[in-house]
Amino acid sequence: MKKLVFVLLVILIASCGNNSEQLNKIQSELDSIKITNQNLSKKLDSITIDKSDTAKNKISADKSIKASSRETVTDYDGNVYSTVKIGNQVWMKENLKTTHYRDGSPIPNVTDNNAWKNLKTGAYCNYNNNPSYGSIYGRLYNWYAVIDNRGLAPKGWHVPKDAELKTLEMTLGIPQTEADWAGWRGKNKGGKLKETGTTHWNSPNTGATNSSDFTALPGGCRDIGGIFNDVVSYGDWWSSSEYNTGTAWHREMGCNNSAISRSYIYKAYGCSVRCIKD
Repeated sequence: MKKLVFVLLVILIASCGNNSEQLNKIQSELDSIKITNQNLSKKLDSITIDKSDTAKNKISADKSIKASSRETVTDYDGNVYSTVKIGNQVWMKENLKTTHYRDGSPIPNVTDNNAWKNLKTGAYCNYNNNPSYGSIYGRLYNWYAVIDNRGLAPKGWHVPKDAELKTLEMTLGIPQTEADWAGWRGKNKGGKLKETGTTHWNSPNTGATNSSDFTALPGGCRDIGGIFNDVVSYGDWWSSSEYNTGTAWHREMGCNNSAISRSYIYKAYGCSVRCIKD
């Protein structure tokens, strides 16, 4: 009997010892799982933070390119223009329509072709001498009107210099070296400026996204012979910067191109004007 009790005690003790080892093993495994879960949780937190930072950086970048403004500006004639902030610049979202200089002096509306080509002073016209074009695409001005000291732009605004147009282009992503080129440059950057669709642009209006909210419209031009060209197909905009005694820098965008042309043309040309805030 005593032997039987002893044997049973030995078995019980051995059993308890094995259970203790198993319990310790299970506890060790649980601790390992807990540590793994903690590490996994930290990694998930890190990923969430990274995604949040990425989103914040993207929003910040977008704001630096475009920030639509509630600000408006009114010219002497009473035309009201919406504006947009692109980078550190504030631009009109529409082509200029005024028929007066800032001080109230009238700008001559020259309709005759021969009279237009012989001008050495400021003048404006509507495309094809049709006011309905002017109401949509703005007026066309020769360069002499652009630099008239009575002021073509409303108070607090001016016609951009060539350097200011380069700043706009670089904000859109054109490198400095490329912005300095003459000719077509900035692949896809013109598309960021052009109004989308074919309501005002001829098809296909290549690459137009208007992601900058600049809303460029194709007002065409009037050449040195007084002939009107390219409305709804091309937009031409003056800078206030002279190239030489007979020409000045301007910009051009087209319905079949998503780039931006920088070139100099005769001062007697009639082109659209976009104003920039002082």
